[in-house]
Amino acid sequence: MTKKKILFINQEIAPYVPDTNLSLMGRALPQAMQEKNHEIRTFMPKWGNINERRGQLHEVIRLSGMNLIIDDTDHPLIIKVASIQSSRVQVYFIDNDDYFSKRQMVTDELGEDYPDNGERAIFFARGVLETVKKLRWVPDIIHCQGWMSAVVPLYVKTAYHDEPSFANTKIVTSLFTKGLKNDLGTKFKKCLEFREAKAELLAGYKDNFDFIELGKLAIDYSDGVIQASEDANAQLIKYTKKKEIPLLPFTEDFADAYESFYDQIYPDPAE
Repeated sequence: MTKKKILFINQEIAPYVPDTNLSLMGRALPQAMQEKNHEIRTFMPKWGNINERRGQLHEVIRLSGMNLIIDDTDHPLIIKVASIQSSRVQVYFIDNDDYFSKRQMVTDELGEDYPDNGERAIFFARGVLETVKKLRWVPDIIHCQGWMSAVVPLYVKTAYHDEPSFANTKIVTSLFTKGLKNDLGTKFKKCLEFREAKAELLAGYKDNFDFIELGKLAIDYSDGVIQASEDANAQLIKYTKKKEIPLLPFTEDFADAYESFYDQIYPDPAE
């Protein structure tokens, strides 16, 4: 098996945020693939509850400074980096004062979803893809974990499909249980439009995107889907099967199974 370049786009990674199935897999999977000698890059949002001093985060000036326009407003992109010492996995953080640093994670102090979570997901997705371009690194596979990365497959296959960094990239999406309480509001579709990610591509989805619609969007533009938890959303698993997209069922022995699945989605050139 040829070693691959794998980009992990994670909603959560332990130990920077509390332990959940999502955050623990966000840490374990990149580490496992790195130990198998695949070349990896790992991204997550710089949530406001992350302790930068304890996590030893620092800004990467050469990667920061870009403005991303969402809903006709400029939003500065800040890139920070840190390393998980025990595993030697380097993590890039997508930051912005309005969307991340001054907030909790997906929910506020009262446990309510932030009303602009959709815009935050869009900023995160575009921030990751623009940063990977700046790194001049060409991933073979992009693996999205968590609904915060759900718009990445759409953008890679439309808005960024002509970019040399992503022209031949395959997309894998993992399905977890953790979702959203509320929908993303009526502005989400408009904010999502970017380059070739046109409004007509979103016509078949509900006007108010919720967790299920986000999952369907990610699945529709993915080359493979993984059931990452035993209790992953049954509706989205059924949708994946209906679309006849390759699906890897849940397995606790994930490292070998995921590596084989990557090889199925992105075969060696000689095969």
